Amino acid sequence: MQEYDVQEHYDVIVVGAGHAGCEAALAAARMGEKTLLLTINLDMVAFMPCNPSIGGPAKGIVVREIDALGGQMGRNIDATYIQMRMLNTGKGPAVRALRAQADKNEYHRVMKETLEDEPNLTLRQGLAEKLIVKNGQCYGIITNTGARYHAQAVVLTAGTSSRGKIIIGELMYSSGPNNSLPSIKLSEDLEQQGFKLQRFKTGTPPRVNKDSLDFSQMQEQPGDTTPRSFSYETAPQDYLKQQIPCWMTYTNAKTHQIIRDNLNRAPMFSGVIKGVGPRYCPSIEDKVVRFADKPRHQLFIEPEGKDTKEYYVGDFSTSMPEEIQQQMLHSVAGLEHAQMMRPGYAIEYDVVEPWQLKQTLETKIIKNLYTAGQMNGTSGYEEAAGQGIIAGINAALRVQKKAPFILKRNEAYIGVMIDDLVTKGTNEPYRLLTSRAEYRLILRHDNADLRLTAKGHELGLISDERFQRLQQKKQQITAEIQRLSVTRIKPNQQINDFLQQKQMPPLKDGILAADLLKRPQIHYTDVLQFLDSNPTLSEQVCEQVEISIKYAGYIKKEEAQIAHLKKLEAKKIPDNIDYDDVHGLATEALQKLKKINPTTIAQAERISGVNPADISILMVYIQRGRIAKTVSK
Repeated sequence: MQEYDVQEHYDVIVVGAGHAGCEAALAAARMGEKTLLLTINLDMVAFMPCNPSIGGPAKGIVVREIDALGGQMGRNIDATYIQMRMLNTGKGPAVRALRAQADKNEYHRVMKETLEDEPNLTLRQGLAEKLIVKNGQCYGIITNTGARYHAQAVVLTAGTSSRGKIIIGELMYSSGPNNSLPSIKLSEDLEQQGFKLQRFKTGTPPRVNKDSLDFSQMQEQPGDTTPRSFSYETAPQDYLKQQIPCWMTYTNAKTHQIIRDNLNRAPMFSGVIKGVGPRYCPSIEDKVVRFADKPRHQLFIEPEGKDTKEYYVGDFSTSMPEEIQQQMLHSVAGLEHAQMMRPGYAIEYDVVEPWQLKQTLETKIIKNLYTAGQMNGTSGYEEAAGQGIIAGINAALRVQKKAPFILKRNEAYIGVMIDDLVTKGTNEPYRLLTSRAEYRLILRHDNADLRLTAKGHELGLISDERFQRLQQKKQQITAEIQRLSVTRIKPNQQINDFLQQKQMPPLKDGILAADLLKRPQIHYTDVLQFLDSNPTLSEQVCEQVEISIKYAGYIKKEEAQIAHLKKLEAKKIPDNIDYDDVHGLATEALQKLKKINPTTIAQAERISGVNPADISILMVYIQRGRIAKTVSK
């Protein structure tokens, strides 16, 4: 390949225009940096090769966090969804999450249009094959045509295209998702640069024709009638009233028998697939084997858009041969005559082992090089986008010679995810779960703006007008909580009749409005009817008042834990520490500390294999100032 210099210089280059790449490029450009977004195929910008949906448990909160920081995913799905639902409404606020079914083609089109309209952003089709690296620092990329693009920071978001291989039964071929061009030489270059890669696998189910389905045998899953949105910028009056329903059906004994009879042809079990698959989104053949006692598994039949008859068979991911997929489909109620429009497939791809990254998502091996998205070992569009905005922000800050931006575990699910990746690594596709967050009552869907919008404003990603609205919202919440905390409700016939209806004892003495709200089954709107006058507040403010008062005790406990965490985060581990000189560390702890190279005691505590005794030894060593040798971070 003959190289030539196109004489194009940028501040930031982002490679890959999936969900991570879009957020990274938009963040860098909106922070004022001249940005190039390079993608293998312009027709696959923000493409959804698997389920065309955004959100769900933990994931939906990430989308709100991206929006609170000034990112695009929330606004894009609000403009292109065909159904919206709030999940876990019968549970506490810590686990509630929004999920939207997207119009797949519209989502791509609107995001591409957004990228094209961004003033500091150049969107271009091209295949990156090699990094320009000098003296351990990245200065740009070289494409398959030999073009050289220069920049002060580079973000790689190659996703499942990284040496991708599609597998359907006995058929295997090199490909990116949905039969797109794979990225092969970039992976080879990363290995030559010293990066350790591993192989992961994910999959997607068959798509079927709507007209061949019998919905009368399925359970309808309608959208919400109450206005919802991912973005704080979306107006309630813009809520889509005519939504397209999804449907639910189940596998059965016949389906499971077809799978068992053909396991010898299943790539997962025949040894064809080498990559590690996702634990929390397994293929249907994996589920049938692992959960042999289960008589059925639920399937979601979901539209891919308002102008297509393609329907997605959710939770039916498979890499079985095509004719077996047909048999499996036809065994399911409502799918007896389903016409398969696209077969399901598995895809193997390369992953950069994430312990090789800093918490900024800059690589430890090459300066000014960042990676984000599925190539860091995560699964899901939302996890990718959350990493993308952080990588883009930090790439821009590096160009601006400013301090890096790091979200902590107590500040965002994005912070939990990145800390998990860089501190613990992952041996399977990583998926965010509410159980991964120690402070999930603090990290809620409803308060992402209160947690993060001020940070987005400081970075230049949130407008002054939006920041002022946030300040006003905070003031209203504080004032109303204060009012309820000092306003006393006296016993009378009206309130005692109300309490009797709620099967609660009557009031004998006066009670503070806040204490009344703390009672089970009592809501903020219930309390208002017993007060003389009430301010006009938005639904969002009312929600924050109720949650803040009802869960005050639990929130206070988590805040105390966070205060302890902050003390440990403040205890920095010197850059020039030599762990071989720290006598008394267990062998596993020594190996893990040298591998991860944590920056704080808190991070060291979270490393698997580092025990409290090792932490005590390390803290004593640091406090005594016994730093003998210099080891580069």
